[in-house]
Amino acid sequence: MVAAPPQPSGAPPINVANITLSIVLVVILAVVFDYINGFHDTANAIATSVATRALRPQYALLMAAAFNFIGAFAGTAVAKTIGAGLVNDATTTQTIVAASLIGAVAWNLLTWWRGLPSSSSHALIGALLGATLIAAGPSALNVNGIVNKVLIPLVTSPIAGFGVAFVLMIALMWIFRAVARRRLGSGFRRAQVFSAGYMAFAHGSNDAQKTMGIITLALFSAGVIPTNDVPWWVILISATALSLGTAIGGWRIMHTMGHRVVELEPIHGFAAETTAASVLVVTAHFGMPVSTTHIISSAIMGVGASKGVRGVRWGVARTILMAWVITLPATGILGAFTWVVLNALSTVLGLG
Repeated sequence: MVAAPPQPSGAPPINVANITLSIVLVVILAVVFDYINGFHDTANAIATSVATRALRPQYALLMAAAFNFIGAFAGTAVAKTIGAGLVNDATTTQTIVAASLIGAVAWNLLTWWRGLPSSSSHALIGALLGATLIAAGPSALNVNGIVNKVLIPLVTSPIAGFGVAFVLMIALMWIFRAVARRRLGSGFRRAQVFSAGYMAFAHGSNDAQKTMGIITLALFSAGVIPTNDVPWWVILISATALSLGTAIGGWRIMHTMGHRVVELEPIHGFAAETTAASVLVVTAHFGMPVSTTHIISSAIMGVGASKGVRGVRWGVARTILMAWVITLPATGILGAFTWVVLNALSTVLGLG
């Protein structure tokens, strides 16, 4: 019998006997999702800094990758929500988890190709809920967890991003009203180096945890680990995959967020990044798997609106909003459809 690898003190032991090919495949799928999440959401951390020329793209990508990696070790509250707060782990199978990941990856690739800043977080959650619903029925869903941790933050976090960014922008413009525009731009261009790093850290602290949670859910439901506490090696794998994906960069979405929604100056980029990162840190603390894409997008709109109604290109904003609205139901359908296909294949192959 193969012995389990040594674990750090306090880490849940691994039941090697319960590790199957399906578990290995699910972990690989989760790493692929995390990697794609990284390059899909790169724009969240650095689009404004690149658009205002505070950072060169290659330096911005490296910084974002580094701070995403560090941020992934900030906590596991969001991971526990994904792993134990949305669906009944007693009814969760590897087929459900695999269908969730495939559905989320497919949606991320589609929206990346179209250049739409949709939410990787809500893609994963929607696919998980859709696959669980068709596989195990409504009773397998944790309605309170879905409402309190997903639906309410889905509405309130972009509103917070917009409102706080709007107020912060007005305050900054009033405080520095006597400073020459050129000097103001130079100062906030330097400040954006710090706000971009803060945003990348916050992105890692929130988004890497979604992959941690889905892997932990798969491991716990299969009996590989005895509790739904996130193993140290899952944190390390998730942090690495996210930061590598971030280093590749999502240039299509970066162009949309950095240029097409609002004409950004360094002070606007600083206000948007600082606002979005602060909202993300707070929601991560309370275990809310919010969308970094929604929050930074709404923060950019908030700073644009501080210039007046014409400060935002509302046509582009409307397209982004539509992507937000349809992500959960669309990925729910994708997750359900993928589960049907995978379940049929497993039956034909004699695996289910």
